[in-house]
Amino acid sequence: MQNIVILKPYKFIPPHRGNWWPSFVQTFRLIDRWLRRSHGVVQHECRNLERLESSLAAGHGILLTPNHSRPSDPIVMGFPARELRTHVYAMASWHLYNQDRFSAFAIQKMGGFSVNREGMDRQAINTAIHILQTAERPLIVFPEGATTRLNDRLQHFLDGISFIARTAAKRRLKAHAEGKVVVHPVAIKYFYQGDLLEAVEPTLSSIEERLTWQAATEMPLIQRIVRIGSGLLSLKEIEYFGTEQKGSFRDRRSALIDHLLNPIEQEWLGGTKEEEGVISRIKSLRMVIVPEMTRNELSQEEHRRRWKQLTSIYLAQQASFYPEDYLQAPTSVDRILETVERLEEDLTDVVTPHPPYKVVIDVGESIEVSPQRDRDADTDPLMDSIRDNLQKMLDGLACESAIYEGK
Repeated sequence: MQNIVILKPYKFIPPHRGNWWPSFVQTFRLIDRWLRRSHGVVQHECRNLERLESSLAAGHGILLTPNHSRPSDPIVMGFPARELRTHVYAMASWHLYNQDRFSAFAIQKMGGFSVNREGMDRQAINTAIHILQTAERPLIVFPEGATTRLNDRLQHFLDGISFIARTAAKRRLKAHAEGKVVVHPVAIKYFYQGDLLEAVEPTLSSIEERLTWQAATEMPLIQRIVRIGSGLLSLKEIEYFGTEQKGSFRDRRSALIDHLLNPIEQEWLGGTKEEEGVISRIKSLRMVIVPEMTRNELSQEEHRRRWKQLTSIYLAQQASFYPEDYLQAPTSVDRILETVERLEEDLTDVVTPHPPYKVVIDVGESIEVSPQRDRDADTDPLMDSIRDNLQKMLDGLACESAIYEGK
C-alpha cells in the first residue's frame, strides 16, 4: 500500500506567494528535466491557451480542474503557466508533503498548499476561496481526488469544488469586484511514442515471476494482461472470500469492493454507501478512522485493527480503477501501457518509467460560476458541466491515440 495516509497530526502548509521561485523554475525549464527523468515525458503541447489567456485578461477568479491519471499531472500543469507567463496555486494532498524534504519544499515554492483528505480542512478551503475571490492567480484543483491511471475515463468527482467556486463568486459579487469566477476544465492526455512490446515485456515477465508463473511470452498481449489481472483478482477473492468467485469481471470487482467497504461503513457510518462513488466512500471512512490514529490515542491492538481496515479501503480504491471494458478491442497503445503500469504499481507500489511520452494539455471553454445553486436540480449543475465538458475533451484526445494492431 502506498504511503498516502500520514499518521501524524496534520499541519496546514500555506502556499508560497512570491514570484522568484516559480519564475526561476520557468526560466531554466526545470520541470522539463524532472518530467523527462522521473516520468519519461519528453515532449509537450498546449492547446487552446487563448481561452485561459482571455480569462486572465478579464481579471476573473480562475479555477482549473484537470483530470488526474498520473502523478506527473501537477507538474505538467506548469507548461501552460509558463507559456502564458503566469503562476498558479494548487491544492496538494498532505501526504505529498511527507515524502521527502525536497518534494515538500518544491511543492510549496511552486504555489502548492496542503489539504487534509482525512478531515474537514477549513484552512485549505478558505485559502482556495480567497485565491478565487481576489483573482490572485489561477487555482488548480483535481476533482477526482486521486491518481487513477485511467487517462480516457473520469472517476467520480469529490464534493467541495462547487462550494469553493460559488462562495468565491458570492464574495466577489458582494465586493463589487470586476470580473467573475470561472472554471476551465483541463484535459491532460499522455501519448506513448515508443515500442509498446519492448516497454511492457519486462514488466509483464516480472509480474508473472512474482506470481510464480512462467513468462507467457507466446500469448497474445491483451490476453496475457487480462490473465494477470484475473489472477490477481482471484488471489484477493481467496484472501477475503475464502474462494474464487463466479461471474463477470465487473460483478466480481464490484462484489469485492462492497465486501471490503460495507462492514467498515456499517461500523463507522452506520450504514453502507453503495450509491456513492468509491473515492467518496473512502474519503468518508478515512475522515472518521484516521484522526485518532494521528493523535496516538489508541491501544496498539486498536491501531493495528484500524490499519488493517485502511489496507482494505486502499485495495477497494485500487480495484475501482480497473474498468472491465478498458482493453476491449479496438483498444489503444496508451490504454495497454496504462493498464500494465497500474498492475505493476498495485503489486510493488512503484512504476517503471517508460519513455518517450508526449503530453497534451488542452484548456476548455470557461464555465461561469453562478453564486447561487439551483436547489431544484437533482445534481449540481456546475459539477455536471465541468464533468461533461472534461469527458468530451478526453474523448476527443483519445481518438488521437494509436490503435493497437496486435493480438
